[in-house]
Amino acid sequence: MSSEEQVIEGVLRNYKNIATVGFSKDPSKPSHQVPKFLMSKGYNVIPVNPTVDEILGRKSYKSLLDIPDKIEVVEVFRPSQDVPRIIDEVLERVKRKGDVKVIWLQEGIRNDDAAEKARKAGLIVIQDRCMYKEYMKKIEGNPHPPPVSQVVS
Repeated sequence: MSSEEQVIEGVLRNYKNIATVGFSKDPSKPSHQVPKFLMSKGYNVIPVNPTVDEILGRKSYKSLLDIPDKIEVVEVFRPSQDVPRIIDEVLERVKRKGDVKVIWLQEGIRNDDAAEKARKAGLIVIQDRCMYKEYMKKIEGNPHPPPVSQVVS
């Protein structure tokens, strides 16, 4: 297993408090299904979506800076061009609360400059990887997981 693979497994096993930026209220979208799956596996998933007050019975926050609870992982379901702003918000939160350890950019999301800025600040950054697929591979041992839409209802 490569060191990146070990880091991903370590994140999935050791960090349970996840703020999901771009958590969708639309049950047909992966940005709703993946966080819902993670909740079903015992993760504390906190929605960050300024357009709604609540998703799946959980209070939704307008920004990472508004969340009073501890955050270990910031999972991002936003376009790659939004990543620098999100990273700046994470770094501000780290300065204020010191809690975030990991930034996880979901599949298809990548911004190397912003990722490097976060790494220089001491954060673990995972880019262009799906938390659901990685959980299924690393924790449940399923190298070919079905689409998340077939797993959550």
